Amino acid sequence: MLKLDGATVRFRQRAALDAVDLEVADHETVCVLGPSGSGKSTLLRVVAGLQPLDAGRVLLGGADQAGVPVHKRGLGLMFQDHQLFPQRDVAGNVAFGLRMRGASRAEQAARVGELLDLVGLPGAQRRAVAALSGGEQQRVALARALAPSPRLLMLDEPLGQLDRTLRERLVVELRSLFGRLGTTVLAVTHDQGEAFALADRVVVMRDGRIAQTGTPLEVWQRPASEFVARFLGFENVVPATVTGTVAATPWGKVPVASGSPQGEARLLVRPGGVRLVPARDGLPCEVVSRTFRGNHVALRLRPGAGPLLEAECELSASPEPGDAVGVAFAAGGVVVLGEE
Repeated sequence: MLKLDGATVRFRQRAALDAVDLEVADHETVCVLGPSGSGKSTLLRVVAGLQPLDAGRVLLGGADQAGVPVHKRGLGLMFQDHQLFPQRDVAGNVAFGLRMRGASRAEQAARVGELLDLVGLPGAQRRAVAALSGGEQQRVALARALAPSPRLLMLDEPLGQLDRTLRERLVVELRSLFGRLGTTVLAVTHDQGEAFALADRVVVMRDGRIAQTGTPLEVWQRPASEFVARFLGFENVVPATVTGTVAATPWGKVPVASGSPQGEARLLVRPGGVRLVPARDGLPCEVVSRTFRGNHVALRLRPGAGPLLEAECELSASPEPGDAVGVAFAAGGVVVLGEE
């Protein structure tokens, strides 16, 4: 469906996109993640035709889009602030793209009704957009983007202005909706939880380049580099020397999986790979703090040597701040990171 071939955009001396290659298949949902300034929004604007390329190509369905204006690319666009027309009611907003394509009033009415049912707003045609909640406005914006049956739906921080509870509910609904419609989606977000829940494939960007791409499970389980690991929120990253299935670290010897890269490396120990044991049976640590997260507890531990450790444990087994505990490491929770 979509192919970026060496896509490059420069702003003065800085490359906002640096020879990016990316493909999105039919019916696939791809989420692009990255910190501010990583190039993810520029990538979206390039595909939409809102930002010209300095080098490379954008192809849609195999056709080079050089010189093709935005309105002729067959794309659906949905932005963070929704950009609804305040002077039009819900039906007027949803039908906008259909009117631009010359659809009859009967066709518009049927399509609007169908989409409002799909996004969970049946019978809302005559409601004023100013009277809608943030979540309802998001649904109207989505219906408007889907109305002309775009070959590619593009979302720019689509849930960024909603509260967390609503965002978590809507992202599940969106994934289900895209699956039912067979929609091809390219989304940009800074929220990894949102991306991992929505996407078939995740693309992590850094400084205009792709740092890693893979399924949500692949990226989460095996970050490609220290940058990706820290971007995903992992803090247990230390220098190490790997020999066989053991890594020498500031926390002592840590087991690693068979076949891990050898020699000097950076090591990620996932919080789930840190096991609490009696203080005499492992690396002695003091519990610095604990944070309750649903049915488990996140702990910060201070070892006698080395940086603080993040760990997880069951709610029922949670120690108190100030308690002395021991730490052992599980090889399944340890990742030898690649080069930056």
